[in-house]
Amino acid sequence: MIRAITGFLVAVLLLATPVWAQRAADPMLIRAAVLRVDAQTLRPISRLELPTADLGFAGARLAIEDNDTTGRFMGQDFEAQEVATGPDGANAALDSLIGAGIAFIVVLADDQTTLALADRAGDRATILNARARGDALRGADCRANIIHVAPSHAMIADALAQFLMWKNWPRWFLVEGSHPADTDLADAYRRAASKFGAKIVETRVYEDTGGARRTDSGHVQVQKQMPVFTQRAPAYDVMIAADDSDVFAPYLPYQTWDPRPVAGSAGLVPRTWHPAMEAWGASQFQNRFEELAGRPMREVDYQTWLALRMIGEAATRTGSADPAVLRDFLLSDRFEVAGFKGQKLTIRDWDQQLRQPILLTTGDLMASVSPQGQYLHQVSQLDTLGIDRPETECSF
Repeated sequence: MIRAITGFLVAVLLLATPVWAQRAADPMLIRAAVLRVDAQTLRPISRLELPTADLGFAGARLAIEDNDTTGRFMGQDFEAQEVATGPDGANAALDSLIGAGIAFIVVLADDQTTLALADRAGDRATILNARARGDALRGADCRANIIHVAPSHAMIADALAQFLMWKNWPRWFLVEGSHPADTDLADAYRRAASKFGAKIVETRVYEDTGGARRTDSGHVQVQKQMPVFTQRAPAYDVMIAADDSDVFAPYLPYQTWDPRPVAGSAGLVPRTWHPAMEAWGASQFQNRFEELAGRPMREVDYQTWLALRMIGEAATRTGSADPAVLRDFLLSDRFEVAGFKGQKLTIRDWDQQLRQPILLTTGDLMASVSPQGQYLHQVSQLDTLGIDRPETECSF
């Protein structure tokens, strides 16, 4: 009789145990990876911008901590494998990750590499692009297995254009670099000028001739060369630098022939994130990252954090670890994620680009946030930034 009563009490206790507590003994594992492809590029002009060994990975670690905070109550466990490789090892690294059963891969690479990895992955994995900004990746070269967390060139150009038009600075002197990525960015500024009613009074190309840019006498050469390069331009309100390759733009402020502000790739810069950001609860977020990494958060860190938080949010909302279920939810109209930017972030269904505000920043401060208030949209004000549905060239 006593055994029967004991058994009954155990059964009652099991039934009374919350579902999440029962699951905690055997949590669902949600696996992802961060694949960073480190190509040989010019060293940044400023030593403050030198890449760190944990670039992107530090953001991933914070995201996993955040995902696990919620996941432990849902019976879910998150992990993100970190892989850094050169271009020659990217395909093998991707195959290894997919072979290990990882279905979500955050890619930190240039446009060409991101596209090649997406084609190689096919329907075996979902690629979350957290670095490449080329508009073609969201247009003629779009792929159904890529979700774009990094903003496009069109988004950052539109964000800056809105602010400049609010300032009533419609006359732009555009200086673009000579690399393909610079041309793509310059095209985005040309499109933004047409879209918002600005006028590009002149365009000049700064040819990258190679050579040392960070020698002891570099500032002397810049002080002589930049004023000459920028002289005799038609009257303009602001100089726009389209220098995605970081060849010349940081040298422009205070070195132009005419006393005019510089914006774009230097001066007033549109970014996804900035270490001085404090609004909308960002201070605590910044502090947690700095405690974890021992340095301020950079854009690539934020974009990687956001990519993995998107996966975590999908897992929380669906209560599933099935990659197909998570992907379907991410691309549904039910998905939204918080990004410390004052409003929910969602994904456009026509090109799978994450909608998000863009910060307009100086070296030490955030000057503004776009979209600017006067620019409205019938669906989402965030769709005033970048390629809207009627304009898209994407066809999955």
